[in-house]
Order: sequence, then C-alpha cells, then structure tokens
Amino acid sequence: MNRDELADFLRSRRARVTPAEVGLPVGDRRRTPGLRRQEVAQLAGMSIDYYIRLEQARGPHPSRQVLSALSRALMLSHDERIYLYDLAGQVLETPRIREDVPGSVLHLISYLEEVPAYVLDARYDIRAWNPLGSAIMGDLDAQPPDRRNVIRWVFTSCEIAEHLDDQEKGRFARASVADLRAALGRYPDDRKLQALVAEMLGLSPHFAELWARHEVEIRREQRKRITHPLVGTIDAICQVMPVPDRDDLRLVLYTTEPGSPSHQALRDLRQLTLS
Repeated sequence: MNRDELADFLRSRRARVTPAEVGLPVGDRRRTPGLRRQEVAQLAGMSIDYYIRLEQARGPHPSRQVLSALSRALMLSHDERIYLYDLAGQVLETPRIREDVPGSVLHLISYLEEVPAYVLDARYDIRAWNPLGSAIMGDLDAQPPDRRNVIRWVFTSCEIAEHLDDQEKGRFARASVADLRAALGRYPDDRKLQALVAEMLGLSPHFAELWARHEVEIRREQRKRITHPLVGTIDAICQVMPVPDRDDLRLVLYTTEPGSPSHQALRDLRQLTLS
C-alpha cells in the first residue's frame, strides 16, 4: 500500500468534485470549490476521523468495500478506480511489463503496408514497427533502443514532438502523463517505469506539473495533426488497441479518411520509404 500516493490522490480528486455534482448545497462560506472532508466521509458512509487518516497517509489498509464507497463518493472514472485499488494494495496478482512482442503481432503490422503501425509497451517504449510507422515517427531504425521512448521524445523536444503543433503537443503530453500514471498503478513494482518517472520529474518542469495533477486515464483513440517534413500535413486518427492477453502492450495505428489529402500523403510517404 502506497499511503502517501493514496493520500495525494484522494485530496486531488476531492478538490475536483463540486458539491452540486453530488447533490449537496453549495453554501456561501466555501474556501475552495471542491468537497470538504466531512462531505466525502458522509457520501462514502464512513467516519470523518477514518477519512482524515487516509488523507494524512496514516490510515489502515482500506477494504474493498471502503474503496468502492470512496470511488462512488469521488465520482471516479473506471481508470481512476483501478488506480485507487492499486494504490491501496488491492492487487491479486502483480503484473509485469515484458519486453517481447508476440510473433502474431509482428506479422500483423508487417501486413499493414499502407498504415503506420507500431507496438508500444506500458513504459512508452516502442517495441516493434512497420516501415511506414518508422517513417512517420522519425526513422525508428536509426534510434538506439533507449531513445525509442515516446515520453522522452515529448518532454525533451525531440523530433517526434516537432511534428505536432503546440495545441497537439499539449493534448498529447497531458494524455500521455495521465496514461503513464495509470501504468504505474498497474505495475507499481516495475523499476524501469519508476526510473522513467523519476527521470522526467528531474528533467521536465512541464512533466512535473502534469504529474502533480494526479490525472489518470488510459489512452485510447485520439485525433492528431502531424506535419511531416517530406509530405506535409497529415490528419490522422491515432487508434490505440490493447494486444490480447498482453496488458503491457498496445498496437498503435494511424488511419486516415480514404481519398483525403492525408490519405494521399501517407501513400506518398510509403513510396518515399520504398525508394
């Protein structure tokens, strides 16, 4: 059980929920827009003293019933509920991040000749890719293994971040950090993941600011506008698909509307990679 992280997470989620959202009167004497501690305790059906101890990182191991009640009171999303349970040590089996990619997935991305595709692990390391995926991500074959990490790219101003406009960078950075925090909840004992977070906290004030928000959300479909140096603007849907039986891996695909200028740009990029 990570008492300090659990306390921080509870405080941050309590500050996010307004009284009106849970059917409580707003009143005139509130110093902050969020819920008071006693209100969370009331909504969750527990004593105020018990809840205060949880927020002060000195409470006992909360039961599943307590965690369920807190999830409802704080209006947690599905991803946030999973993260809360993980922080409280309610994990039946400790998962691990593996570094291999199933052969069936490697075959699949090789067949996707007109779709940029790559395989991303929970640490945001790119583990496998097809030629078009390499071309759109900035020549992955030329990158050493320790540099094929999307989090490092985004927060250290490397090539991939330069392909996105400022608005896209901001959305992608926020989504990536929320997703990375969810991964740390699923893999709390992964030392490489812990080291990546520590590295980014030391190197990037922007990462540190986003990390302090305690946002938790697993990445799924997202629209992107990419400016590629060879073919110009590509408006794509970035589809993030879990690999069956491998919670630590996701297949990332960049698709475009058939017949659109972006679709033609991807075709042009493919021809350039073949030449």
